Amino acid sequence: MIPRCDPHDSYPRVPNFAVPTGAVDCHAHIFGPFEKYPLAEGRGYTPAEASIEQYRELHRTLGVTRGVLIQPSVYGADNRCMIDALKQLGRSYLGVAVAPPDCSDAELDALHEAGVRGLRINVVFGGGSALEDAERLGGRIRRLGWHLQFLVDVSRVADLKGFVRGLGVPVVIDHMGHAAARTALREPGFRDLLELLRLGECWVKLSGSYRITSEQAPPYGDVAEVAKALIGAGPAHCLWATDWPHPQIPVPMPNDGDLMNQLPAWTSDPETMKRILVDNPARFYGFT
Repeated sequence: MIPRCDPHDSYPRVPNFAVPTGAVDCHAHIFGPFEKYPLAEGRGYTPAEASIEQYRELHRTLGVTRGVLIQPSVYGADNRCMIDALKQLGRSYLGVAVAPPDCSDAELDALHEAGVRGLRINVVFGGGSALEDAERLGGRIRRLGWHLQFLVDVSRVADLKGFVRGLGVPVVIDHMGHAAARTALREPGFRDLLELLRLGECWVKLSGSYRITSEQAPPYGDVAEVAKALIGAGPAHCLWATDWPHPQIPVPMPNDGDLMNQLPAWTSDPETMKRILVDNPARFYGFT
């Protein structure tokens, strides 16, 4: 049976710190309405609907003014829901799509015109792309200046450095590498991720702390050491995101204000905070 997800918390709290102007939420999803955008049959979970207006309200509350929508696995390579959302949200929002390696150049060009700036490869949830598609997809998108985004547990990749370096396009790793917080710093794959960040050879999203924690409620203290290690290794290559509306998570549904309040615990330096929330995503995604 396909598991069902809890709906997001509809009453996000205002963050307890001054969010810098121009903050970007680098990872969120729109789900539904399902009558118009049906879910894929082979999906790994069934999300609750999460609308564009709810997403806008989230950003108004958090003080976020720009965002990146990510194609979720439950829609497979049917990007219509995300693309239609980008049309409504305007040019302050960009997207990351899913596409098969044999898609046409015309299809990729149309996605670019719609605001897509990368392709996602998901090897965690059912319905995602296979890791083996990465090299072919990298070759297809190089001319567009796009990146590849990976939802992958880095502790399960034998040679992360070699893999990333062989793709020939920018790479961003979802959700802090998706390795369990209690063991991440001892994992060779996570150490590879830290080295890639030190050398400026990949990017990482400081998101999804509830996906790697062993705790049940924010601030998920066991994740702080992981986040600090990533920021320490590559402060110019860290991106922040809500992962709203938090589909398929192993803990009780958190409040988005509480999640954003993790950032001051991970870095107390205002300039580093601004880089993570504003400058890094502007540079990586090409926001003007």
